[in-house]
Amino acid sequence: MVEFLSSLFEGARARRAVALELLRLGLKVDGRGRVYVGAIEVQPAKIARALGVDRRVVIETAKAIAGDDKLLPIFYRLEPRAFIGNVAGQLGLDAIEIRADPNKPGIVAAVTAVLAKERISIRQIISDDPDLFPDPVLTIIIDGRISAGAIRKLKSLKFATAISIK
Repeated sequence: MVEFLSSLFEGARARRAVALELLRLGLKVDGRGRVYVGAIEVQPAKIARALGVDRRVVIETAKAIAGDDKLLPIFYRLEPRAFIGNVAGQLGLDAIEIRADPNKPGIVAAVTAVLAKERISIRQIISDDPDLFPDPVLTIIIDGRISAGAIRKLKSLKFATAISIK
């Protein structure tokens, strides 16, 4: 997807950056080139200000997406999601952040197997797309607090380059 956006917006770095940010944030683009967070329309000037570009760049990017037969079906179905990893502690939950080679298969399976054996209930799993995030992180929000034994088992997994608890 990133390569496709790069080729579509070749020579237009600002428009490419806008398109990538819309994708990364899950902002929907409709057939008229309007941008939405869920059902709430977001004004191009507000997006432009946040991204440090002219509002016309946002308008042109959204219209280009709306006019593309491959991109519109994708951007039209995007949805933002609540990420509770940064507020897990305030909710009485733990957030486990795992950094690993995102191209290795079985990372989620291995981590969830450890948690299941420890009888730990998972509330949310978010895995960053390595094409959209330069330092992808697998974040798992669990009910309650994680035990020292579970942490040791997670740290023994060979694929993890870093594991932290928030």
